[in-house]
Amino acid sequence: MDRLRAGGVVAALLVAMSCSERARQVQSDAELKRAVDQMMPAVERATGLRFKHRPLVLRRTRADVRDYVIHKFDKDLPPAELDGVQAAYRLFGLLPDSVDLRRTMIDLLGEQVAGYYDADSSALYIRTDIDPALARTVISHELAHALQHQYIDLNSLIQQRQQNDRRTAAQAILEGQATLVGLLVLMPEQKIEDLPRFWDQRDAVSRQQAQMPMFANTPQWLRESLIFPYLAGADFVRWFETGHPGKQPFGSLMPTSTEQILHTERYAAGDRPIALAFVGPALDTVRYEDDLGEFETRLLLEQFLGDEREATTLATGWGGDRYEVLGRAAAAVVWYSVWDNAAAADRFAGGLRRAWSKRRWGGQAVRRSEITRLAVGRLPGVRLVDAPASWAGWKHLPRVKLK
Repeated sequence: MDRLRAGGVVAALLVAMSCSERARQVQSDAELKRAVDQMMPAVERATGLRFKHRPLVLRRTRADVRDYVIHKFDKDLPPAELDGVQAAYRLFGLLPDSVDLRRTMIDLLGEQVAGYYDADSSALYIRTDIDPALARTVISHELAHALQHQYIDLNSLIQQRQQNDRRTAAQAILEGQATLVGLLVLMPEQKIEDLPRFWDQRDAVSRQQAQMPMFANTPQWLRESLIFPYLAGADFVRWFETGHPGKQPFGSLMPTSTEQILHTERYAAGDRPIALAFVGPALDTVRYEDDLGEFETRLLLEQFLGDEREATTLATGWGGDRYEVLGRAAAAVVWYSVWDNAAAADRFAGGLRRAWSKRRWGGQAVRRSEITRLAVGRLPGVRLVDAPASWAGWKHLPRVKLK
């Protein structure tokens, strides 16, 4: 999800909710180029950065956009990695077994992408059938990405392998800044400190997005993952700009976890995620390995417990995590997490046991699960193992160490 952007649709909805009929219509190629030229100085003022060169701007048909989505998806998530990601999220219960991840993502993004900035070609693309009233919002959002790319390597941030949480945090900065830029460009009189909390608007944004058929029928994990970088990212960037005037949240200042995005006080305190690594030769085929991070840990708990507030409480205190998907047909998942203190680990372990008791497999071989409180090095930790009851790996469970 976080390797392809939704092309400003979420940002456009935020602007539409904030002010109606504020954006002048953009209908022709000449108007498109004129709008880019007019908005570039406003984007510079909103970011504090200057364009080193004018980005190329082109139109693409809906079919062209879908072809691009397919190309980027297959390039960034090749078949072996796609198989592992799909298996992992099915095992965690975040993706139903009946949902094909590739087809769903391509259909979803084909519906959502109104425009995009392509770092490979350094060009900004706007869909030909975009609602003219939304065009300027999408242009300003994608211009922000074009400007970002003139100072940082977007591909190196978004294509980090098996670092899901770090990659999501980076995407939140990129999309959050672009979302703020879009609002400030179209509402130049708006003061950044007077804007409401974006994350508090997620229900309203979700309801608006639900008018789109693919979004409405997409699993919660994908819907929330689509919205998170824009809204939570915008909240973080606004906080950062208030406390770090004249600086950019890039390079050494880039957040490294969704915990830092969700809890700015943890970022301010320099609380970096704890890196875990599996040790020793695996006794079964390692199909995939990655982490969830605090945000997706929260989504997992909310999925089964049905209570966002409780899930938020249980996921707070996350310090780091790592999982492996092992085996083939009836795969096993081994997930370790470490926590800020024993109380947080105990709280999470108890909540995860309640959540996992609601996990329903349906039609699969008899499975066994264990949730164990343990120590990982010097830190309080929790281990989840879920696998077929007959899995040979039960006798020698994978172990982790602090990196």
